[in-house]
Amino acid sequence: MARLDGKVILISGGARGQGAAEARLCIAEGARVVIGDVLEAEGRRLASELGSAAAFLRQDVTLESDWQKAIDAASSFGGLHGLVNNAGIYQPSTLMETDTELFERHMRINQLGCFLGMKCVVPLMERSGGGSIVNISSVAGLRGSPGAIAYSATKWALRGMTKAAAVDLAPRKIRVNSVHPGPIDTEMLKVRTPEQNRQRVQQVPMKRMGTAEEVARLVLFLLSDESGYITGAEVAIDGGATL
Repeated sequence: MARLDGKVILISGGARGQGAAEARLCIAEGARVVIGDVLEAEGRRLASELGSAAAFLRQDVTLESDWQKAIDAASSFGGLHGLVNNAGIYQPSTLMETDTELFERHMRINQLGCFLGMKCVVPLMERSGGGSIVNISSVAGLRGSPGAIAYSATKWALRGMTKAAAVDLAPRKIRVNSVHPGPIDTEMLKVRTPEQNRQRVQQVPMKRMGTAEEVARLVLFLLSDESGYITGAEVAIDGGATL
């Protein structure tokens, strides 16, 4: 297993689901973790569970001021070596059913939030000797996804933003990669009915959902020095759904 000894990692949307699994695994592998989320009660419970290696703060990823608070929290831990842009929403709707408000909400949280995160962490990460940014996209950013135009738009955007940032930040010793999960068994999929989720799983060659812990192990690898020559990559973790 990859190690993160002495590294400080910032995880947005880290209070539950994939973010919480990432926080637990990073700490288990030697990191200190700043958890940001708008879900205060869940975030504080998680930080309490994880002990002194974790800190929680309320973070709205659409606000640059909240990103600065998160960076200040990381600085108090001794620097910043990794960012996981995990915060996001999934409110599926077809093209004709999607109004401007819903589209812009996805753009602000899923896309603007990622942009602000990447931009804001660079100075501290560079002072810390470089690091790794992992943007959580989706298989909806690799292929057409029916009934989810706003979500798909933002996840395709993260794919392109990742590649552009990887080029921009390589001279600063900062790597940037994107992770593209398929159906993962978390709260996010409860927006679909159980029957809709069963039908979705039947389209996956492995015939099951992934787990948050499986995604976390991939994220850990991309945060660690073991992936030191990987940047600008897009990595699907989807049970073969994009084959």
